[in-house]
Amino acid sequence: MQVKSIKEIESMLLEKKQLSATELKVLQEDERKGVQVLLKRFLRRQEKEKALQEQYNRMMAYENKCFSRGLNLVAGIDEAGRGPLAGPVVAAAVILNPDQPIIGLNDSKQLTKAQRKILVEQIKEHALSIGVGIVSAKEIDDLNIYQASKLAMEKAVQALDMTPYALLIDAMKINTPIPQVSIIKGDARSVSIAAASIIAKETRDEMMEELNRKYPGYDFHQHMGYGTKAHLEAIRRLGPCPEHRLSFAPFRTG
Repeated sequence: MQVKSIKEIESMLLEKKQLSATELKVLQEDERKGVQVLLKRFLRRQEKEKALQEQYNRMMAYENKCFSRGLNLVAGIDEAGRGPLAGPVVAAAVILNPDQPIIGLNDSKQLTKAQRKILVEQIKEHALSIGVGIVSAKEIDDLNIYQASKLAMEKAVQALDMTPYALLIDAMKINTPIPQVSIIKGDARSVSIAAASIIAKETRDEMMEELNRKYPGYDFHQHMGYGTKAHLEAIRRLGPCPEHRLSFAPFRTG
């Protein structure tokens, strides 16, 4: 067999998902240090991909239980923005296509911004339907954050362009005739809820970046409305803006 250059081997390994037993043996027996470095990198990548596939399979348990009962359209629901001092609470409902698995889905808080951006594109490309519900800071003050979060989730379900047969919701129950399952830490236990958490988080972050342009001085694009030291200092300096939740401390008195 013709000996490949290290550059040729690198290109081959970048393209391949699996190595045959013969290919693996040839590379293992190649004494060139560069080849061994490339092989170790390839095997590490395989291990990582295997772990992500196993994670995906585990996180399909709730969806598979629904599918086994004939509930073939399952929406995961989650929200972002309960804790901040400013901005809306945003919920998303996502119906994934089980025939188009999105490997790497996880709780949005466990992912980097770059990872979330990639997954948002994959969700938008492959999901059967996505709905988003938004409840403003003023409505949060009028309702309270718990009721506002429920309302945002209900709006997200209503925004879907197809009616799901079952809902998987992160630690909440909402007002709907659709069968629902509330799952504690659902964004780390269900791929559908994980997808919803990513859409909700990225949608809200984009809104906060826009609010930063509308209300300069608070740096909403950096802390996304959370009560960081810099944000609290900006509030002391500038006072609240129309996007601050006046029912939250430090605004609330008495």
